[in-house]
Amino acid sequence: MLGVVLVPLCLAGTAFSFTAFPAEDPVRVVEAEDPVRVVVETKMGTFELDVDADRAPFTAANFLRYVDGGFYDGGTFFRTVHANNQPEDSIRIAVVQGGRNPEMAAESFLPIPLERTSETGLRHEDGTISMARGGPDTATQSFFICIGDQPSLDFGGMRNPDGQGFAAFGRVVAGMDVVLAIHRAPHEGQQLTPPVRITGTYRRE
Repeated sequence: MLGVVLVPLCLAGTAFSFTAFPAEDPVRVVEAEDPVRVVVETKMGTFELDVDADRAPFTAANFLRYVDGGFYDGGTFFRTVHANNQPEDSIRIAVVQGGRNPEMAAESFLPIPLERTSETGLRHEDGTISMARGGPDTATQSFFICIGDQPSLDFGGMRNPDGQGFAAFGRVVAGMDVVLAIHRAPHEGQQLTPPVRITGTYRRE
């Protein structure tokens, strides 16, 4: 499926996380605690995520290989969406969006299959982290965090006209005040001015 393969190495019922390999290699499952805690350090402070590798395995594997490969180090939060800066959208949301270091763009991985919220049971609630996308099965590295509950981003919601929703794969568990500060940071339209630099991302052991 688009070059992404999950190879189980443990018995059913064991929690999994993922280890990253170069883009031409498959993502392999390794035994670890689930959820996987990820620390995100920014110029405005630090917050932590729990990545749900059990219920959203493809999406979690993808995000973690970008984390483990250092792709987000030197990246930015570049977009903030408020009720008053999306005049062309009849269905309005509140999110902040981030992505990789642009200097590493040439080393990105292939897009991943869309894990719909109807399949994972995860919902776009306050603090949820999810993958940005255009069409289905096009998500790569850019992600967003929900500010408040955003049901229009779930399967069947119509923020994306195809109704397929977005792939939620975890949530903020510490430092939501930092995420809110990024959301409120100076912006022109939906672009943060300046973007908020991501100084480091890593798994908390």
